[in-house]
Amino acid sequence: MAEEKLPTRAQDFSEWYNQLVLKAQLADYAPVRGCMIVRPYGWALWENIQGQLDRRFKATGHQNVAFPLLIPKSFIEKEKHHVEGFSPELAVVTIGGGEELAEPLILRPTSETIIGHMWSKWIQSYRDLPVLMNQWNSVVRWELRTKLFLRTLEFYWQEGHTAHATRQEAEDETLQMLGVYTDFAINEAAIPVIPGKKSDAEKFAGADITYSIEAMMGDGKALQAGTSHFLGQNFAQAFEVKYLDQTGVQQHCWTTSWGLSTRFIGAIIMVHGDDQGLVLPPRIAPYQVVIVPIFKNDEEKTGVLGVAKEIKAQLAKANIRVTLDERDGQSPGWKFNDWEMRGVPLRIELGPKDVAKQSAVLARRDRPGKEGKVFASLADLPATVEKLLAEIQDALLAKALTFRRSNTHNAQTYDELKKAVEGGFAYSGWCGNGSCEEKIKEETRATMRCIPLDQEAVLGPGGGSASGKCVYCGQPARNRAIFARAY
Repeated sequence: MAEEKLPTRAQDFSEWYNQLVLKAQLADYAPVRGCMIVRPYGWALWENIQGQLDRRFKATGHQNVAFPLLIPKSFIEKEKHHVEGFSPELAVVTIGGGEELAEPLILRPTSETIIGHMWSKWIQSYRDLPVLMNQWNSVVRWELRTKLFLRTLEFYWQEGHTAHATRQEAEDETLQMLGVYTDFAINEAAIPVIPGKKSDAEKFAGADITYSIEAMMGDGKALQAGTSHFLGQNFAQAFEVKYLDQTGVQQHCWTTSWGLSTRFIGAIIMVHGDDQGLVLPPRIAPYQVVIVPIFKNDEEKTGVLGVAKEIKAQLAKANIRVTLDERDGQSPGWKFNDWEMRGVPLRIELGPKDVAKQSAVLARRDRPGKEGKVFASLADLPATVEKLLAEIQDALLAKALTFRRSNTHNAQTYDELKKAVEGGFAYSGWCGNGSCEEKIKEETRATMRCIPLDQEAVLGPGGGSASGKCVYCGQPARNRAIFARAY
């Protein structure tokens, strides 16, 4: 697996990505066009993402639920913007048990409709609010152009759904969950995302306002890495989700929804990966450490493996995710390449001389070659490993932030925008008019990614300020926005 070299990122970034997903055994193509099979290593990564998010959701009062995969077609049709937005992507079941169904069923593209239907039964009074729910599931959207993790016909995600008594509470919830995603991306995945508001053209079908976290990939393109939607009363009105307020008056609820999917794995690959393969942030890597034993004969093998197993037990006791590579028939060099491909943050190399000296070589994945290697004493190794893992985590975030800032351009003119989006982000003034946004998209293939919530943080210290004029029409700018080509 590890011996065939990947194309370099500079040669062909897209093919580098495709081959890496397969060779690192994260996922494979399914027999059904556009679907993927997530392999154990990829699923372990997703489980770690789930764990970090689930902890945050529960800390903010949300409870997990499960709703059906099948949704009556009439539900989807109740909210007009929702049906318009999703109808080209729907998969429809018309036969069940060998007979044509009285009403076709939709394989859920998202669950606002069926949840709205149930809330209309469950919510009666202001005492029933707020309702704070989340579910982990898969959804189906009939995509024509697919890419493993980034865009597949079926994908895994979490979808949060909440109902509130007031507009203010729902708006606060929408921004709170955007903040949860931002915190997760930066602190767990070491991905410096830009939280911001979507334009009306780019918002979720059925939302009043959509917010997203936008990340820059290693080729300068953008990836929408998570979204949070303020749905207003659109779904509450469509499904009659009402409550009796404290004065005895019936009111419609205010609702939100928010989601982050397995496409986030694609972000991790493209933000941190290099020409050797994956580079995984320690906080979410399936294995944080791999121990590779080195020996020439059975006598050396016995001594080295005995110590390697002791090290593994010590690290596991310190809650470090560790594996020992005992595979026969492969050279240590082959194993090094294999684990580099899989992006394990830290490798421990242990041979007979190391055992004699009671030391080991520690090799950092984020710094290839001699620069990333240190000798460490076997005494108190868990503390040394913990310190190194923390340094690797910080270094990955710093590197990604430096890359994003150096490829984000303060584009004051349309010519500067066109040049910037060839390989990065353009940060430009925008008048707020959808026709300017549409023209930019038609002429440059760049979309308006978001209007950043923190307008000053995008370019960083000394980044300068964008023009007060729209980059396209020259009229006064209402906002500064990120424009980029995107996945």
